[in-house]
Amino acid sequence: MQSLPNLQLDQAFNLFNSTYSSLHHMYHYLPGSSFLLRYIKNSYQNDPFRVVLELFLVFFAIKYLLSKKYNIENNDVQLTEEEIDELVDVWQPEPLVPTLSTSDKEILDSVPITVGPPGARQKMRNGKTLVNMAAFNFLGFLGNETLKAGAVRTLRKYGVGSCGPPGFYGTLDVHKLLEKDIANFLGTEDAIVYSQGFSTISSVIPAYAKRGDLIVCDEGANFAIQKGIQISRSNVRYFKHNDMNDLERVLDGILREDLITKRPLTRRFIVVEGLSLNYGDIAPLKKLIEIKHTYKYRIILDESLSFGVLGKRGAGLTDHFNVPIEDIDLLVGSMCHALTSSGGFCAGSREIVDHQRLSGLAYTYSASLPAVLAVCAREGLAILQKENQVLSTLRSNIAVFKSIVEKIPSITLGDTSENSPILHIRIRHDLVVKLDMTISEQGKKLQEIVREVGRDGYLITRAIYVSEQELFLPKPSIRICISAAHTRREIEKAASSIKTAASKIFGKRV
Repeated sequence: MQSLPNLQLDQAFNLFNSTYSSLHHMYHYLPGSSFLLRYIKNSYQNDPFRVVLELFLVFFAIKYLLSKKYNIENNDVQLTEEEIDELVDVWQPEPLVPTLSTSDKEILDSVPITVGPPGARQKMRNGKTLVNMAAFNFLGFLGNETLKAGAVRTLRKYGVGSCGPPGFYGTLDVHKLLEKDIANFLGTEDAIVYSQGFSTISSVIPAYAKRGDLIVCDEGANFAIQKGIQISRSNVRYFKHNDMNDLERVLDGILREDLITKRPLTRRFIVVEGLSLNYGDIAPLKKLIEIKHTYKYRIILDESLSFGVLGKRGAGLTDHFNVPIEDIDLLVGSMCHALTSSGGFCAGSREIVDHQRLSGLAYTYSASLPAVLAVCAREGLAILQKENQVLSTLRSNIAVFKSIVEKIPSITLGDTSENSPILHIRIRHDLVVKLDMTISEQGKKLQEIVREVGRDGYLITRAIYVSEQELFLPKPSIRICISAAHTRREIEKAASSIKTAASKIFGKRV
């Protein structure tokens, strides 16, 4: 007689055998079962690892499909009515407008209030009309009658706005014509137009420079360039403003690091301004191009202020130094200043421009330039090419103003370029040291000059910066903008007024 365990084992074996026979019998009735069996025998012979792996994946898939669905639990804290009332009572909202500091209040109180459209002569709220030397109206196109007439015609034809980004339905015929005009004027293959001047350079830089790439930038670069570099998240090195020896020192240091770290080659750019907003001097372009070819870098040149001003034709820095436009990889400009319109552009090869139509964030996601501003920019460019003597008038005014102001003993214009319409008046360094003046005290003294000159009928302003965000904060200054619309007499009287004010505040001899 069999023992109980042996009997149970036989029963289990018989059950397994009968179940296997039934399943095997049913399997043969399935369509294609013979082909599947033959495939398994041929595929898995002498490959036990594959059998184990695929069985594991099958079981995992079955377990995943049969497992309970994942739900995010609601972990909200349930508060009682008393607790809610208590939190409401103690809550203190932050003010929409933060409390102004003493210095901020002084700056705000010193801002003059204008009335009516801007121009070479600006009407103020107190009824006086001042000669405007604070606006970037270099060519004097603000208030130009031809531009006004063109603007009115365009408004009647196209309306006010474009109502969409360029890549969707915001591109009009006037945008394409403007891009073509800019490219022809500069001598490049193509150009792309952005709707805002500030966002042009801050969008162009991150369109090409990405995380891990290398940017070597001028310390004196304007705020828009700083923001573009920050957005790119590239590795950044800075060199002293317009100091080519220091630039070569930085590039040599990078070469030595490459040899030590053996890091992979990445995209590398040198970023400079043609005409510096913060200093009023011009970048030494010929030397920059020489360095670019020596060290194998690309140049991003911001011509926001030099476009329409420098060179025989007003075509910018390449025109000024008579160098081929092809030596500049990315040429960025603004239509807000010399052309007194709005928006910006980037000019270069067709490949450079086409890349930005999908990768230039300010182009892709911003509404395109209103038609009226595109037409005004085209009209301004046409006037510049037709009436080239406006550049001669501008340079004559610059020379007259500098000849008087440079003789004032208490102030300096620094290394301002000969043809720069932007002039920064700063207190002489030796006087700052002698009087032991802080940054704040320098700003107050300069504001006194601004106030005195304003009483004489001239609107000038201090250069204002976001000091907490500027990487290399420039010294306090009065920024003067010379315009071709100013008469020689106005320029002479403005310079004499500054001389008188400086003498009154600092004394005739220092």
